[in-house]
Amino acid sequence: MNFSFLPEYLPYFLTGTVSTVAIAFFTVILGVFIGIFIALMRLAKNPLLRFLSSAYVEVIRGTPVLVQIFIIYYGLPIHFPNTVIFGMDLSRFIPGVIALSINSGAYVAEIIRAGIQAIDKGQMEAARSLGLTNAMAMRWIILPQAIRNILPALGNEFVVVIKESSVVMIIGISELMFNTNIVRGATYIPLEPLYVAAAIYFLLTFTLSKVLGVAERRMRSSD
Repeated sequence: MNFSFLPEYLPYFLTGTVSTVAIAFFTVILGVFIGIFIALMRLAKNPLLRFLSSAYVEVIRGTPVLVQIFIIYYGLPIHFPNTVIFGMDLSRFIPGVIALSINSGAYVAEIIRAGIQAIDKGQMEAARSLGLTNAMAMRWIILPQAIRNILPALGNEFVVVIKESSVVMIIGISELMFNTNIVRGATYIPLEPLYVAAAIYFLLTFTLSKVLGVAERRMRSSD
């Protein structure tokens, strides 16, 4: 084992970790918003909305995330500014986050849809009988209960997002794996930098799993 490169190249791993966390953070936020919107479309009474949302889910889940990243990066008609913030080029960072969010949104939508359908229909009927509109009942009664039930599944999706963020290195985003490959090329050490990257990914996902576990236990204790 040769980790003599670590003191000199540690900043590469640190900046890559910051980029990875930023990508995962924005992807999770946008993915949840997309997932809620698509899940509500799939449960709508309008057949057109159900068809469009079902088509979205099937297409996204049926195509590789790598292909989706390329399509978004090269196919978006919008040109983002070549501005570098915290070592991240926004012209690459934003399309990468959009692509990952669209991909994650399809899976989150199915998780949320299952959570909503697991709630007793009497909850909605009781809310409507108290004068709440359908939207108000969904916002204040159904969704909070559904999110509590699906938190473990959402947590798994968040962990997957952190690991899948490494795919955006293919479009030149300087996240953890991109910087790890820079270190490998500069030091001619092929294996040990990968061990360091794997350890960082494990720490990120392990910490997130523990935080979500605490949140889940608190929600259960409130029952």
